[in-house]
Amino acid sequence: MLGRFIAERARWIVAVGIAAALLAGAIGAGTLNALSLNRFEAPGSESMRVRDVLARDHGIGSPNLALLVTAREGAVDDEATARAGRELTRELAAHPGVGRAWSYWTAGAPDTLRSQDRRHALVLAWVPGDADHVRREVLPELAPRFARTTATLTVEVGGGDEVFRQTMQQARQDFLRAELFILPVVLLLLWWVYRRISAALLTLGTGLFAVLGSLALLRAVVAFTDVSTFASNIALVMGIGLGVDYGLFVVFRYREELRGGADVAEAVARTVRGAGRTVLFSGVTVAASLSVLLAFPFPFLSSFAYAGVAVVLAAVAGATVLLPAALALLGRRVERRGPVPAVTDGFWFAAARRVMRRPVAYGGAALAVLLLLGAPFLDVRFGLPDDRVLPASAPARQMHDRIRAGFTVEEADAVQLVATAADPAMVAGYASGLSRIEGVARVDSAAGSFRNGQPAGPAPAGGFTAAGGGQRITVLPTSARLEADATGLVREIRALPAPFAVEAGGYPAELTDYRDGVTDRLPLVGGLIVIVTFAVLFLMTGSVVAPLKATVLNLLSLSVIFGVLVLVFQEGHLSGLLGFTPTGVIEPSIPILMFCIAYGLSMDYEVFLLARIKEEYDRTGDARGSVPLGIARSAPLVTAAALVLAVSFATYATGEVVFLKQLGVGMALAVVVDATLIRGVLVPALMGLAGPANWWAPAPLRRLHDRIGLSGKGRRAVS
Repeated sequence: MLGRFIAERARWIVAVGIAAALLAGAIGAGTLNALSLNRFEAPGSESMRVRDVLARDHGIGSPNLALLVTAREGAVDDEATARAGRELTRELAAHPGVGRAWSYWTAGAPDTLRSQDRRHALVLAWVPGDADHVRREVLPELAPRFARTTATLTVEVGGGDEVFRQTMQQARQDFLRAELFILPVVLLLLWWVYRRISAALLTLGTGLFAVLGSLALLRAVVAFTDVSTFASNIALVMGIGLGVDYGLFVVFRYREELRGGADVAEAVARTVRGAGRTVLFSGVTVAASLSVLLAFPFPFLSSFAYAGVAVVLAAVAGATVLLPAALALLGRRVERRGPVPAVTDGFWFAAARRVMRRPVAYGGAALAVLLLLGAPFLDVRFGLPDDRVLPASAPARQMHDRIRAGFTVEEADAVQLVATAADPAMVAGYASGLSRIEGVARVDSAAGSFRNGQPAGPAPAGGFTAAGGGQRITVLPTSARLEADATGLVREIRALPAPFAVEAGGYPAELTDYRDGVTDRLPLVGGLIVIVTFAVLFLMTGSVVAPLKATVLNLLSLSVIFGVLVLVFQEGHLSGLLGFTPTGVIEPSIPILMFCIAYGLSMDYEVFLLARIKEEYDRTGDARGSVPLGIARSAPLVTAAALVLAVSFATYATGEVVFLKQLGVGMALAVVVDATLIRGVLVPALMGLAGPANWWAPAPLRRLHDRIGLSGKGRRAVS
């Protein structure tokens, strides 16, 4: 009914669609500025409570801004340089938005704020407020003002929030540059697939509609909750990818119906009935895969769920309503020129039959390759991101490289402890114990400073006792310990028995709490994504074997992504070619995001494939013969979609931000592996071995599917 309605009112629907796209573009234009700049933080965690106590009771926080001062001649202790350093510190402290500033030249400051060669010194500052306020309102004006070169000194601007401000700017530039490259390349690939520019333009238009529609939907979501700026990047990547995917499927099916003898109106109706249903199933699967990110209580990750669902809604609407209407207007002008070879004469039909004749040999070889590529993931080390997510040419990255090389202690990365009112002697004993922890350079408290369990002089200026008696204790780790095991250090500090109630915060603790919050929920998220997609495929096929097989194959495909992530980005293989600095760890958020996207896209291809195989099985009842026929009918589509997606994702590997390189390399590899080893070898091998059992379900579930299942007419069920 929907297909016939679209065919009969095609002009009206296309006109409304164009108006909707223009309106979505106007609404979506304001989305980028409305999105939030999130930090890696876990709301409600111990480190967040410490941040609040420090700001409320002590009027201070972990330094999120740093100035690296370099003496142009001599040392930072020279009179002229020291005088300029003190003036710079006062100027920064007086700048609007800065809560507190201190430096090597502040009275009572520790000598760890000076480099070992005495040519560099640090000015640290705390800028209160959320990430949006600090990175959008304060730093854009502050950073260029304080980055300077005078007759006596050179000043560079960095610190945690400045690093991530530059990361966001660079990521946006990378994405925009990639999109400008992707659009003409995708159009060229689509023309090569279709051999018709009209069909290529329609398919690319579906992708652009998905992007515009998703940005407009995100603008509505922003009115109710925070959405990270990275969500817009996902909307761009997935909008083009899914829109083109679904457009390919619809156009391929429409051409097939025309070749079968249907007139234009009937071809549109049949396309919407067949391909439209499959696109809907695929959209539900992808949306379900990404929506499980809402299980994480972190705005950074939940934002990807909002973006993913928005993309799916826009892409499905474009592919099942607007694209068929446009096809109805173009009629036969999208047909491929020249003869079309019979399905049984093609490469994929012969390849599937070849695999099914020797399923154990071919399937075993493909399985061995997948396991070999996925094996490095067994050595994964999750860790914390730092300035090295930026390219070596970024100003903040260059500054922090100099700090790592010249300073033994990174003052800005201190662990901050807050305690209830306590006797000074108790504070002294506890601070002394903290200073004995391996990798702790110094501990500062109201009772003084401590090194290696011994007093090391009075406490630095700044105040460690709040008006109500609360205590602040600062644990300064060595650069080597932070580099090797920041999370382990935080755990040791928290595990040390204290004679009073105490909690740990500061940047290392905030990232540790974020990492723990992510990894603790991994089993829940993994279970949800498997259950939801299993249910969707059961509703489609009426089988429990097909969804189980699809789940296992998708997990195998994903293991390859994670194995390569470890091999390349953790261990550093190909780092010179890709242009990044390995840190020996993987930040956990990106693999989780990739898991959800790749799982959804893998199920996307699985839905396309199973739909055609099931259609052949329903038509013929031949459990084995339907497999090569279904693969041969869907493989050209899957191959074309995979090629477009792989090229699109691979483009992001040319970006400057490491996160984008990981996303580009991992997702391009996932698409290629899924379209070749998985769909081309393991699917026909396993389905050939299973035979009629592919469509088996227990009798109660078969009856349930008969009542609520969403498969088409003429379905067969095996009990």
